[in-house]
This record gives sequence, C-alpha cells and structure tokens, in this order.
Amino acid sequence: MSLIPWLRWNEPPSRLSSRSPAEMVLETLMMELVGQMREAERQQRERSNTVRKICTGVDYSWLASTPRSTYDLSPGERLQLEDVCAKIHPSYCGPAILRFRQLLAEQEPEVQEVSGLFRSVLQEVLERMKQEEEAHKLTRQWNLRPRGSLTTFKSRARISPFASDIRTISEDVERDAPPPPRTWSMPEFRAPNAD
Repeated sequence: MSLIPWLRWNEPPSRLSSRSPAEMVLETLMMELVGQMREAERQQRERSNTVRKICTGVDYSWLASTPRSTYDLSPGERLQLEDVCAKIHPSYCGPAILRFRQLLAEQEPEVQEVSGLFRSVLQEVLERMKQEEEAHKLTRQWNLRPRGSLTTFKSRARISPFASDIRTISEDVERDAPPPPRTWSMPEFRAPNAD
C-alpha cells in the first residue's frame, strides 16, 4: 500500500478551475440545454410508446433497446446560443436555469422547441439585466448629484400664505368698505392713521 497520497496534506489546495466565470456560465447553461433536450426527447419517446401501446394493445418495450438521441442542434444555432450565453452575468445563471425549467414543466415542448424556449429565457434574462443596470445607473446619478441645503431653499422660496400677487374682487371690496362695527366684547384695534 502506498503512503504517498497520505503525505500530501501539507501541499497547498489546488484550484478547482482556472476558467473565467463567463466560461463557467456558458458551459453550465449549454449543459443545461443539452440535458433538457435529452429529457424532452425521452418524454416524447415515452408518449409515442404509450400511444402505440394504446393503439395496438401490445407492449414490446421489453424487446426494444433505447435509441440514441436523434435531435441535435445545428452548429450555427449552437454558436448563436453560446454567444447569447456568454453575455449572461454569473449572478443571473441560476435564475435563468430555474426559469427555463419552469417553462419546460409548464409547456412540455417537443425536442425541436426546447432551443427556442431556451433562447427566449436568455433574452428575458438579458432584458432584466439591462433594466437593472439602467436602474442602478439612475440610482448612482441620483446619489451623486449636488444637493442644496435647507438654507439655500429658504432663500430661494419665501412662502407667505396670506400674501398674494393675484388681485381678487373680494379684496377690492373689503379694502374700500368701512370696517364692520365690533361687538361690545371685542375691542377695536386700528392702526393710527398718518393724517
């Protein structure tokens, strides 16, 4: 028995991967697509076997071997999907996979439709990334804009609720009319006239 593997405890731990996060996202998303395509093909095969069983009344599934996958992405479509996957930020990889799985569970598409569904999920994620980036940019601009203090606001705007530049008819009438006589309980207050 060799003791060499046991003596490696003092070596520094090796890095799990030297790939960039973008490469890992690309690989993860493409592996998810391929795996879901295989699953969709398996489900399609099971549905056709069930229909065949119902139509013929005979089950030959024990005799048949599982066929190889028959559907594969074209190289052009694969490159386009890889290009879109490369634009996805690592923090959006998990939510993209979850949304893709959710749509697959809801719609149960045929194998040929899976890549189109995957592309639509990636477009949704890219739009959400763009919207959140714009919102973040606006927040940054709002936080960096110069703010005036309360004293500058006071000097710019004087609020006087009783003074108005707009003349009304009632003001003119009240100004020209003599003041109403006060009751005995109220004293008369008048400003001295400069006559």
